[in-house]
Amino acid sequence: MKWLVLLWLVALSECIVIMPLTKTKTMREILREKNLLNNFLEEQANRMSDDSASDPKLSTHPLRNALDMAYVGNVTIGTPPKEFRVVFDTGSSDLWVPSIKCISPACHTHITFDHHKSSTFRLTRRPFRILYGSGMMNGVLAYDTVRIGNLVSTDQPFGLSLQQFGFDNAPFDGVLGLSYPSIAVPGTIPIFDKLKQQGAISEPIFAFYLSTHKENGSVLMLGGVDHSYHKGKLNWIPVSQTKSWLITVDRISMNGKVIGCEHGCEALVDTGTSLIHGPAGPVTNIQKFIHAMPYDSEYMVSCPVISILPPVIFTINGIDYSVPAEAYIQKISNSLCLSSFHGDNTDKWILGDVFLRLYFSVYDRGNNRIGLAPAV
Repeated sequence: MKWLVLLWLVALSECIVIMPLTKTKTMREILREKNLLNNFLEEQANRMSDDSASDPKLSTHPLRNALDMAYVGNVTIGTPPKEFRVVFDTGSSDLWVPSIKCISPACHTHITFDHHKSSTFRLTRRPFRILYGSGMMNGVLAYDTVRIGNLVSTDQPFGLSLQQFGFDNAPFDGVLGLSYPSIAVPGTIPIFDKLKQQGAISEPIFAFYLSTHKENGSVLMLGGVDHSYHKGKLNWIPVSQTKSWLITVDRISMNGKVIGCEHGCEALVDTGTSLIHGPAGPVTNIQKFIHAMPYDSEYMVSCPVISILPPVIFTINGIDYSVPAEAYIQKISNSLCLSSFHGDNTDKWILGDVFLRLYFSVYDRGNNRIGLAPAV
């Protein structure tokens, strides 16, 4: 029996690739510290409006908010491999990094890819453009070998940015999307699908454990699940559509009172966003309920009230997922605390890292479902 257990553990370790992730400051936090947040938001609002109007072919991800990306890991591109720090993002499907030919100031402060130095690189003339909630990249489609840990995707399509806006203070070089192919740049295949296609992973499953307090300790699992990272059993939730990691939320409540999503709504489970985003109306109701006051572009909460505020309950597929006040209120200083709820002009919610630090999440492409369980 001992030998059987040992063999099972060895087989498990060979099937699952576990990538360490680092918890960094978000762009929002960096800009806030430099007193640049409000100026940035105003400039980006104007720029995004102008860019989207002038380029109807732009690939857009309107649910994304580049300001709030926080957990990053390393991948390599090319032969010999060049290392980049990327956000592993369930809210998008594309991989991109800055090109050495990028002319934007943001590229000068990040690692860039020199395609002349890779023997496996293949360039195309096809444009590669993505508009995020508060940023944009504009570049060209390319192909090369990409490595995630010991997983290798050969001839992987990815974007090389030649221009990018909104990423000047980003604690990462690029983005690696883990969503469905349907929202990828047309004609490309996301890296997770390519790895499955090439037989690099045994199961079309990946999972995230996002550490709460420590800078290190967070991980991405590819090809399987290490169940030591969660408590109890996984509760499985079907995706609303096989296009993105959207799920149906039954209701959102506090103290037994429904405060949002009264008749059901959709939420994107998004590792690339740190906050919880929702429609402006219900989020405003939450801010009033917790006595949050406008503070520049955010909402401030009196720090002492954290101990008496009720949790926000997301009821999903009949199960209550509690988000306590100490999770949804960020302590910036001894006297300044901010609400982690952010209102947007949308009818959907985004369950970002505030939620996902509490709940271990598994993304099952084979059965089109998400598994959630309390994180250890």
